[in-house]
Amino acid sequence: MAIKNSKLSKQRRKKIISLVSAYWQRLLLASVCMVVVACASGSMAFLVKPVMDDIFIKQNKEMLLLIPGLAILVFFLKGVGTYGSEYLMNYIGEKIIRFFRDALYEKVTDLPISFIHNEKTGTLMSRITNDVNVVKGMVSTAVINVFRDCFSVVAFLFVIFYRDWQLALGAFLILPLAFYPIVLFGRRVRKFSTGTQETMADLTSFLHETFTGAKIIKIFNLQAFEKNRFRDKTGELFALEMKKVVAKALSSPIMEFLGGLAVAFIIWFGGMRVINGTSTPGTFFSFLTAVMMLYDPVKKLSKLNNTIQEGVAAATRIFDILDEQSDIVEKKHPETLTGKALDVEFENVSFSYNKNEEPALKNINLKVAPGEVLALVGMSGGGKTSLVNLVPRLYDATAGVVKISGRDVKDFSIESLREHIAIVTQEPILFNESVRDNIRYGKMDATDLEIENAARAGYAYDFIKGFPRGFDTIIGELGSRLSGGEKQRLCIARALIKNAPVLILDEATSALDSEAERVVQKALKNLMEGRTSFVIAHRLSTIDYASKIILLKNGSILEQGTHEQLMAQKGEYYKLQSLQSAKGKKL
Repeated sequence: MAIKNSKLSKQRRKKIISLVSAYWQRLLLASVCMVVVACASGSMAFLVKPVMDDIFIKQNKEMLLLIPGLAILVFFLKGVGTYGSEYLMNYIGEKIIRFFRDALYEKVTDLPISFIHNEKTGTLMSRITNDVNVVKGMVSTAVINVFRDCFSVVAFLFVIFYRDWQLALGAFLILPLAFYPIVLFGRRVRKFSTGTQETMADLTSFLHETFTGAKIIKIFNLQAFEKNRFRDKTGELFALEMKKVVAKALSSPIMEFLGGLAVAFIIWFGGMRVINGTSTPGTFFSFLTAVMMLYDPVKKLSKLNNTIQEGVAAATRIFDILDEQSDIVEKKHPETLTGKALDVEFENVSFSYNKNEEPALKNINLKVAPGEVLALVGMSGGGKTSLVNLVPRLYDATAGVVKISGRDVKDFSIESLREHIAIVTQEPILFNESVRDNIRYGKMDATDLEIENAARAGYAYDFIKGFPRGFDTIIGELGSRLSGGEKQRLCIARALIKNAPVLILDEATSALDSEAERVVQKALKNLMEGRTSFVIAHRLSTIDYASKIILLKNGSILEQGTHEQLMAQKGEYYKLQSLQSAKGKKL
């Protein structure tokens, strides 16, 4: 996998800063707590001089009583400050992680269906879960340490210069070298972190696919094949993680060595000053303690930079989605679609999924009146699903106009347009909720009586009442506890309760056996009554009742008419019908 250079733009940095600053009151209080922690830490180094000079050398009994009390107070204040800063900053971090998760989910939900189809499900899941957690680490943990460690550095510097400014100037000729690894290794961590996050997203997508297709994997005895694929992906992830570990691990020992050079110089130069009588042992050890304690926040800042670089890489991936622009654009002041009888018309409509690909639809002209049933037939890839997807604006036509009631569908708000359209797909889409909730999905304010009536019209009432908990039965993920026919009848009941004037049936019975299909066909006839209906059919025997049939081939309408008219023409439709009839007789 190619590792991309991850950069966070100025605008995106401002967005993160604005999210943090929205909690400025808690941020201010947390900063006060961090100042308390820093002052307490500095006081511990400051107290070394009176401990050495007044207690051990001068043997002052008053100081022997005073300094231990001060030490207890210092540690108490440090504990209170640490708790306050940790709680407040993690509160801000959790708020921001919730914002990003909500924003990502809302964005993905609002983006057109083309975006969902182009992205791996596991990748999107990884952005909402893994990447957001990494950003949280940058915002909460990093901000806590930035403030706390910077305040601590200031406190220790005060002690260092206050105790011996000449020794301090000499030490700081060497100490800045300790900051060099922060920049050098931080860049490498960000680079490998981006690769790690992308590989993790790919791994999540792989898991989603293989768990979903577990039955196929077992039937075809491909467990060993998939295990090897998984091992390859975890191997790639391992290699990237280890590169990141090396970059992180090297920064600390290099800083320790450079810091050791500075400490060696301080011991030599400070020791000379004590021997010469220009400094006291207490001053020297207070200075040395402050320097040693100063090294700890500097070292943490190095690790903190690694956390920030990981967060920057994750934030970039998050903003890539949040900044994604939808291809389905609504007018600033769209109209609201109304009416219970709507006709649908296609005028010179062409459509391509991508600019460089062959058009999926070419110059389509047809009109479906209220109450009519338009059946779409033809070989796979002919453009049937592409055509019906233009009606609810799941995609937009690249040329020509799709009209409802004589108006361009783009004139209406997307919400009001889709309120007037119901769909039943070949693959039943159900949720791991109760039967009642799945039917209510078509009309969220539906009463229990309306739900039961929809179930009866969809020929689902009898099998629902046979469940132990009836309408309150949980149906499992994607309706896994139901048969194919039961799933479809629930989907039909959901479409019935919506009571939309335009109906799309996308091969709603092709996956069913003959017995289940007969029951579902009865439910579909109830559903289509009085509606402007589009029926994509695989089995031609199920659409001979259609008001009009069009045969699509390579994106163009090759034939159109009623069943009788097309059979009389003895063209492509006649051949398909004859072929399916012959297969039926053999079976």
